[in-house]
Amino acid sequence: MNVIETREIIYEYPDGTKALENVNFKAEDGKIVALLGPNGAGKSTLFLHFNGILRPTSGEVVVNGHPVSYNKKDLMKLRQNVGIVFQNPDDQLFAPTVMEDVAFGPMNMGLSRDEVEKRVKDALKRVGMEGFEKKPPHHLSGGQKKRVAIAGILAMDPKIMVLDEPTSGLDPKGASQIMRLLYDLNEDGMTIIISTHDVDLVPLYASTVYIISHGNIIKEGNPQTVFSDVETIRTANLRLPRIAHLMEILNKEDHVSFGKPYPLTIGEARRKILEEVED
Repeated sequence: MNVIETREIIYEYPDGTKALENVNFKAEDGKIVALLGPNGAGKSTLFLHFNGILRPTSGEVVVNGHPVSYNKKDLMKLRQNVGIVFQNPDDQLFAPTVMEDVAFGPMNMGLSRDEVEKRVKDALKRVGMEGFEKKPPHHLSGGQKKRVAIAGILAMDPKIMVLDEPTSGLDPKGASQIMRLLYDLNEDGMTIIISTHDVDLVPLYASTVYIISHGNIIKEGNPQTVFSDVETIRTANLRLPRIAHLMEILNKEDHVSFGKPYPLTIGEARRKILEEVED
């Protein structure tokens, strides 16, 4: 079942500029889906359609089989089901303390004080931020802010989490920790949709990949299918994952081939190399 689907959506800015053009996108229940594209490709604009922050100029957005309704009551329910974590956590964190920030969503759902406190405690535990309840968010590191922003969405108990560039601005260890957290949430049954231009992350986590360029979806499929289309990857101002690029160079420049498609991860490359050595 597709929990989110866009059907031929077009979005135009007030000045007439098209940000999205006939975009068809699907996210299957319980999967990790990646939207891959360079800066300015339309990733953030598309994501803001998923919970009704933006309304398409034409076409429709369907969530859990129902076209999105833009009346206030329905949008409130939609945003409880589809949580968006923005690229910059400072755009999302505004309360004086971490606890107040994470509690904001559940409180606006009209939950009891006890239920709000339970949800805040559980959410902070899941993201590894226990003990930070009284800290001002602006005193936290970039990675910690990301975790608190995710906790604020988790506290609303969504079925779908949408994250715009979740590893942006983080060092390699911080990025790895955030992606591990998202992997664990997905293992617990949550559908995860991420946008990124970090092609090395995508094969490790995503089951489905969409490439967006100039507001158009130009390729979709599993990671192996998408990254096998080298011409489209480079047309979109992206690159192959480092491992695949190495294999491409070995093949073209050194006439050493480990077969196609190129491996996308260290694990895949290791298996192919060992197979050649053992032969």
